[in-house]
Amino acid sequence: MTDLYKDALPGTASPPTPDAPADVAAVISRLYVYPVKSCAGVRVAQAVLTQTGLEFDRAWMVVDGGGNFLTQRELPRLALIQPQLKHFEMVLRAPGMLALHIALDQVQAPARVQLWNDEVAAYDMGPVAAQWFSDFLGLPARLVRFDPEHKRISSLQWTDGIEALNQFNDGYPVLVISEASLDQLNEKLATRGHPAVGMERFRPNLVLGHAAQALELSPHDEDRLDSVHIATGQGPVCLKPVKPCPRCPIPNIDPATAVSTTEVGDLLQSYRQDARLNGAVSFGMNAIVLQGVDHLLQVGQPVAASYHFG
Repeated sequence: MTDLYKDALPGTASPPTPDAPADVAAVISRLYVYPVKSCAGVRVAQAVLTQTGLEFDRAWMVVDGGGNFLTQRELPRLALIQPQLKHFEMVLRAPGMLALHIALDQVQAPARVQLWNDEVAAYDMGPVAAQWFSDFLGLPARLVRFDPEHKRISSLQWTDGIEALNQFNDGYPVLVISEASLDQLNEKLATRGHPAVGMERFRPNLVLGHAAQALELSPHDEDRLDSVHIATGQGPVCLKPVKPCPRCPIPNIDPATAVSTTEVGDLLQSYRQDARLNGAVSFGMNAIVLQGVDHLLQVGQPVAASYHFG
């Protein structure tokens, strides 16, 4: 075996080898970045992997006048805000609003904000951004950017003691879902007379698709993977799925209209209650980054993984 994995964290899984072939062969079929937490995602062809997940993922967040984070859970209209990442700026568009331009390399005053139970160091993005979000949402709101000097760590209970860093993610750097999982959901929706839904409702970062000349992925194979190994031009990437993603009402929200209905949540309750989460509904797996920081992930890259038994 070569030393390609010499920089992996101690005690982490080794990649599949010819003597121990992968149980799962797949490809990256989609990549999504969510620059502003709980606003629309950006589907990209490639993204740099950082310690905190994909570059610019959840780097910004909307807070209320008291510095508490806001999401689609209480403000579905956030789904209608469409970010676009350019070379030197992020452009935000929303119905009835002029475009808001945010420089990628500029912040204003330091701030402290509340995200779940964490008090997080951030930077306020200034009065123009605050007025834009306040006007669109109909309440006092501000835009903040994560302070990269702040260390926000995933739950060590789920990471087996590995310090995995996040920005404004709900708790983990990368969310992985397979196309097969969504296909199964849509088949079940069809049997109930409901239209299909898109992957955007589930807000993954990395979507696993079928690889040519390989067995097709089974629904929720991502639940059973020990580690995910991705071959890039700069060397291997290793992600470790650590916690099923518990689902709130956000998948009920149509990202195109911000209208919420109960079909998706009701259906998931019928077959996705997860004993690992004390019966909460799960869909997708939260993963941490073990290896490959600064490598470029691209749609079409091959993925190999083995099942976890235990």
